[in-house]
Amino acid sequence: MAPPAEGLFDEKKAYVAQEEEGQAFFDDGREIELLHFLYSHPSIDEIRGSPAKVLQAIDDYGRTKKYLMNVGEDKGKIVTNLIAEVKPRTMVELGGYVGYSALLFGNAVREAGGHRYISLERNPEFAAVIMSLVDLAGLSNVVKVVVGPSAQSIKRLHDNGTLQHIDLMFLDHYKPAYTTDLKLCEHLGLVTTGSVLAADNVIKPGNPPYLAYVRSSVTEKREQYKSGENGKETAEFADRTRNQYKKREGEEKLSTEIKGNPNLRYESKLVHSFEPTGVPDGIEITRCVAEE
Repeated sequence: MAPPAEGLFDEKKAYVAQEEEGQAFFDDGREIELLHFLYSHPSIDEIRGSPAKVLQAIDDYGRTKKYLMNVGEDKGKIVTNLIAEVKPRTMVELGGYVGYSALLFGNAVREAGGHRYISLERNPEFAAVIMSLVDLAGLSNVVKVVVGPSAQSIKRLHDNGTLQHIDLMFLDHYKPAYTTDLKLCEHLGLVTTGSVLAADNVIKPGNPPYLAYVRSSVTEKREQYKSGENGKETAEFADRTRNQYKKREGEEKLSTEIKGNPNLRYESKLVHSFEPTGVPDGIEITRCVAEE
């Protein structure tokens, strides 16, 4: 059992519970329903141009209509505090869903003096929802939405010069891809000394391979690099997590041939918190402190 999160969860703000195993909990029309909920909202004129009010309206939907797999207020506060500390010029998120994190963190990047928040989302329908809500919130000059598989998008943005360095990265996409995408970013020189990572859902549903990697010493990673210990990224996940996008996207093929940069030394810690439903979860905060 995970240690208790700091503080208590306010049950009055809890989202509707996530659907049980075997039932759809996303990509069943609720994302488009959310758009109609927002744009027909009685306070739509007050909502326009206000990231905080758009986020409040999204939360209202999650609390009164259907569950949404958003980062939510509690875990979101951990990351916005991190943004205020790091003051990233460029922040990247892997997995945008309906744009909750893009609005919350994109606005925080803007307030911290940053210039660009890049949201990578594989599903074009979800990406369209993000773009619509980014425009509604008045963040189009800060948030850029990129459609496509994360690894391909990272490579393309690097190759065309759009992305040269990641100051802060939020990982919240396909859980087995956390490790492979981080290794890709290391390989391309996007994650270097000074880069900071914030990984969601490391307790629920959990991500043992990612935690093992960012908590490993340089010596341990070098040994893994030499032995070629790659390609096991999906083995430690439950079927519901491993096959989450299979129906829509087909079998996931991870870039396991990229071994990353084992010489990067990380300092990593888990910050306990809650899912928006009140279920305990946490954010793993990882700082690249040196290259040995």
